[in-house]
Amino acid sequence: MSPPVFPMPVERLRAEVASGRIDNVLVAVPDLQGRLQGSRLDGEHFCERVLRDGFAACVYLLAVDVEMNTGPGYAVDPWAAGFGDLTLTPDIGTLRELPWDPGTALVIADAYRPDGQVVGYAPRQVLRTQLDRLAERDLVAYAGTELEFILFRESFQAAHDRDYRALRTATRHNVDYSIAGVTEIDPVLRRIRREMRQAGLRLESARGEVHPGQYEIVFRYADALTTCDNHTLYKTGVRQIVTQEGLAVTFMAKYDQGEGNSCHVHLSLRHRDGTPVFAGPGGGDRAGMSPLMAHFVAGQLAGLRELTLLQAPNVNSYKRLAPGAFAPTGVAWGWDNRTCPIRVVGSGDSLRIEHRVAGGDANPYTAVAAIIAAGLYGIERELPLPPALVGNAFTADLPRLPGSLAEAVSLWEGSTLARDAFGAEVVDHYAAAARAELAEFDRAVTDWERHRGFERL
Repeated sequence: MSPPVFPMPVERLRAEVASGRIDNVLVAVPDLQGRLQGSRLDGEHFCERVLRDGFAACVYLLAVDVEMNTGPGYAVDPWAAGFGDLTLTPDIGTLRELPWDPGTALVIADAYRPDGQVVGYAPRQVLRTQLDRLAERDLVAYAGTELEFILFRESFQAAHDRDYRALRTATRHNVDYSIAGVTEIDPVLRRIRREMRQAGLRLESARGEVHPGQYEIVFRYADALTTCDNHTLYKTGVRQIVTQEGLAVTFMAKYDQGEGNSCHVHLSLRHRDGTPVFAGPGGGDRAGMSPLMAHFVAGQLAGLRELTLLQAPNVNSYKRLAPGAFAPTGVAWGWDNRTCPIRVVGSGDSLRIEHRVAGGDANPYTAVAAIIAAGLYGIERELPLPPALVGNAFTADLPRLPGSLAEAVSLWEGSTLARDAFGAEVVDHYAAAARAELAEFDRAVTDWERHRGFERL
């Protein structure tokens, strides 16, 4: 068997389809939750028709909540549109074979309207718009994401049947940096690591984390769009692999009262010729930072509260962004300071920011787009960078991040920065998604309410 190649050349795909080794191609578009949605197509049909013409998929895919429910308020009302089709146009640069799905290749697609215009509120296009703004300045963004998950010994079906209660985490205690602590589960983790490498992701490190059953795999940075594509593929692949192993996994920001799942984003800029632009001479508090980087970091602080929605899009996201949860709550930056939402790390060519707000539930495309938009805001206005915070940002007297999804969407809707950077259509579309999430939560009766009030109220 020939080894997988990423990206897979179209000529190789045609040959593999003709030989029968690959018999189907998944064409998928990232939705508002960052999930891959699409269809499994016959390999010959994909090569003969879809490569040239694209593939039709229902317009509602980019206007739904996590339950796939839709309604008015989005940039497109699927009901009013008669549930017509978008065209999914494959991005051949993402074509690859899936080691965990024998005989299958996958390609990520971009969504186009019937009139041929790209769908501007599609998450991949939201990011690409910000990358285009960087390109106007001859700049390119490089990013890496550090995504955590919690692994359980039950299958997804068993977890569902138990109403997601009393599940057994794959490790029994804190295994942060532990070598022996993950021995029992290393076979499935090794499979994940191996097959992600085979799918074209470049592994850097892997380790146990603080919450029982929690694990983190870090992949090498790449240009921002490739990183987000790989991130989305990784989440999809992990779910498929653990399902095959009879286990379950969650990326939700806060599963219980323990430590949440984070998605720290490392990001730096380079000139289009590949020259890093964040490092530079300087003195005092910003030693080693170029003026451009200082403005970029200042922009993060200026936009942090207003753009939190793109980092934390769900009700549950804010359970993680709560005091005492070892996730950022105040607006600050610091040198190698993990209590700050903006941590500056590295030196010289590796100098970068680590944005620590997003959780495991974040859509990587919109989370990275928010970082770039805020950074450009700082660069364009040459915002001055305040001194780095020294000490514990969790207890410092600082402006606070939004404490709830309701507060975050209100700040987002009223943000001039957001409307200037993303446009009214995108702002309104993602606000509608957040308000749909809030409406569903408001209708729900939680276990906490039952436990508190069943007998005593």
